[in-house]
Amino acid sequence: MTSSPRTLREAWIALTGLSAVFLVEMLDTSILTVALPTIGRDLHASAADLQWVTGAYSVVLGGLMIALGAVADRYGRRRTMLTGLVLLAVAAAATAGVASAGELVAVRVLMGVAAAMTTPGSMALAFRLFDDDRLRVRAITLISTVGLVGLAVGPTVGGLVLAVAPWQVLLLVNAPIALLALVCIGRGVAVDDPAERHGDPVDVLGALLGTAAIGLALVAPTLFVADGATATAPWAATVGAVLAAVVFVRRQRTARHPLLDLGLLARPLVSAGLAYKAAAGVATAGLGYLVTLQLQLDLGWTPAEAALGMLPQVLVLLAGGAVVPRFVDRVGMERAAWTSATAVVVGLAVYGALGRTGYPAVAVALALVAAGLRVVGVVAATNVMRGLPAGRTTIGAALTDTATQVAAAAGLAVAGTVLAAVLGDHLTGTAPGTAALGTAVTLGGLTLAGLAAALVAWGLLRSRTAGSGVPDGAGAPAADH
Repeated sequence: MTSSPRTLREAWIALTGLSAVFLVEMLDTSILTVALPTIGRDLHASAADLQWVTGAYSVVLGGLMIALGAVADRYGRRRTMLTGLVLLAVAAAATAGVASAGELVAVRVLMGVAAAMTTPGSMALAFRLFDDDRLRVRAITLISTVGLVGLAVGPTVGGLVLAVAPWQVLLLVNAPIALLALVCIGRGVAVDDPAERHGDPVDVLGALLGTAAIGLALVAPTLFVADGATATAPWAATVGAVLAAVVFVRRQRTARHPLLDLGLLARPLVSAGLAYKAAAGVATAGLGYLVTLQLQLDLGWTPAEAALGMLPQVLVLLAGGAVVPRFVDRVGMERAAWTSATAVVVGLAVYGALGRTGYPAVAVALALVAAGLRVVGVVAATNVMRGLPAGRTTIGAALTDTATQVAAAAGLAVAGTVLAAVLGDHLTGTAPGTAALGTAVTLGGLTLAGLAAALVAWGLLRSRTAGSGVPDGAGAPAADH
């Protein structure tokens, strides 16, 4: 790159484009949840079909992000991002012709591929855009704020749009956002300096193994729900995921040029940050899925009313922007990360324990989770960057986003599995107030809380290792290739 900007204002064109990229990712994670009952009725989709609609994007994104992040490091971050934005615009436009659940899943898969080409670059390019760490934090905070606002308003906007337009509009909106990002990044981000590209060849076998391991692990729960525990397919996917993961780890330990240096994951700030981001991902997707369905199927609200019911989350995310910098300055980066992640767990526990009692408890849970997300979304990602060697920001961003997306898919899998187990194939036809819906809310919320709590506990353990004399950015030894 050329000379580094001295203020955020000097880089406003680039930051606008990078923020738009992150906005698309967050919208794609949240905006369809409120439309699931409508999509189910329109496309005659079962509970398993709806889980595929929501999960396909996260599965593909999580599976491909590390591999495509490695490609971007070697062949150009800017070039990879621009290509992905073109693919995203095309996939979004294709939504207009969707006529079945299978076609919608195919569109979501294409969007996942596009997101895997663009999402890691949004944080990595923002980090590399500046030389000063304080500007880097502010830039990442800005981008994260835009994304979190998109995450918060996605269900609300989606519900309001459904009142006046078909659900396809919710995905068509990605096309103009992608075009905006394409123009801004093309103008505001310099062409990659060949000297800054990773010189090692891409570990193609490692990329295939990693993608297979993550994809199969996330597909298996859906297959168990759709085909049952006695079917061959879900067990084959589970065994395949384990075998692919084992071979992937062995490959990365022995390859001359591994796709992912596993030593990087042993660094305390990296492993702690990834655990906190994963806990946030579980909450983001799982809670959003359960709440939007509960408000409509259990309380009998319309999609527009359910959208307004998500306002506690929206308001906390919007109001938290002024609090985050002061909170981080007061308690420090590591403490801010684990306390905010803990707030996410508490919010999930409140939902699981009290959510079936009515909307007030749901609102409290949404507010608690949103408060945690507002802080951990910025701090955990920044800590991962701080814990990596210079020149590894792209793979660090890919790891961070992969943890979030894989965890989000896991959260959807948990929520979808609980709903399918309790309600069977009668999801869209269940009468409001049915006892089974309350049972699904309790089981789903508490299961998500337990999963998130385990991740936060691991992150806290690792962050204490980071605080026991290990300098920021140093971490545990790792070989750099």
